[in-house]
Amino acid sequence: MQQLEQFSMNFFSLEGKTAIVTGGNTGLGQAYVAALAKAGADLFVVTYDRTWDETRELVEKQGRKIYFFQADLT
Repeated sequence: MQQLEQFSMNFFSLEGKTAIVTGGNTGLGQAYVAALAKAGADLFVVTYDRTWDETRELVEKQGRKIYFFQADLT
């Protein structure tokens, strides 16, 4: 029981890390981007579509940085 009491959500912190997400400006990819930013990660998003204003706003609200790279990964 003592080990459970010592558990901390800091174990899941991504502070100081950068996550790479492909297709991160829509749908499920966008949800991953938002969750990773909430966990403290900065983001590098590879996407085919250039409509990324909404995703940028989600990440910047968390105080995180986000960079986009337009590419077709097919």
